[in-house]
Amino acid sequence: MSKPVQRWALEWRSVNALDGERRHLIFENRIPALFTTRAAARDFAQKRWGYIKDRPDLRREPHCWRMPRPVRVTVCLSEPEREEGAA
Repeated sequence: MSKPVQRWALEWRSVNALDGERRHLIFENRIPALFTTRAAARDFAQKRWGYIKDRPDLRREPHCWRMPRPVRVTVCLSEPEREEGAA
C-alpha cells in the first residue's frame, strides 16, 4: 500500500431544471485529470473551457454550465486483494 497524496482535480458543475445539480470529476483519456498545483488546474480549465464565461446561451437553461472548479483530492493507490486459489 502506498502513502496517500494530495492533488488537485477539476469538478464539472451544472444546475438546471431538467437534471438538477450535476457534479463530477473531469476525466482525460479515461483517467481523472490530476494536477500538482491549484494554479495548474485553473490554467487547464481556462484553456479548455474558458469559452463558457463568454457564452450566455450555455450559462442559462437548458444547459446552465459553470466553469470547472479546482478541488483538492486525496489519491490512495492499492492493489486489489487476491482470492485464495487464484493464480
